[in-house]
Amino acid sequence: MADTPALPRKTPCASCPYRRGVPSGVWDESEYAKLPGYDGDIPEQTSARVFTCHQQDGSVCAGWLGHRDPLDLLAVRIGITDGRLDPSCAEYSTTVPLWPTGADAARHGSAAISDPDARARATIAKLERARVRRERDHRP
Repeated sequence: MADTPALPRKTPCASCPYRRGVPSGVWDESEYAKLPGYDGDIPEQTSARVFTCHQQDGSVCAGWLGHRDPLDLLAVRIGITDGRLDPSCAEYSTTVPLWPTGADAARHGSAAISDPDARARATIAKLERARVRRERDHRP
């Protein structure tokens, strides 16, 4: 069990794979491949892992929580029960436009992986700069 239960971000980040309007091709195919595992009714979900934010700040992905009722996600139910997730995750909602399913988000996101447009390349560059900053700031 984590020392402090993870909280959701206030809003889906600007590069969230669940967020509509994020350019296609930002994330690696393996990241998009995770998303459909959270679709369907609880017995149909193939993933019980909490989906954390790609910003790597320890928060729960707000797009993942907000793309459907969070209590319809097996990982949320388990995470709250075992103390890894703050109970506020069960009540999370957002007005940010999101893909309705992980499969829809994955289809959109992976469509331009081999040829991302200028917006996607700019988003990738911004994410890379943030990664380098995080690594630099966490050096002993």
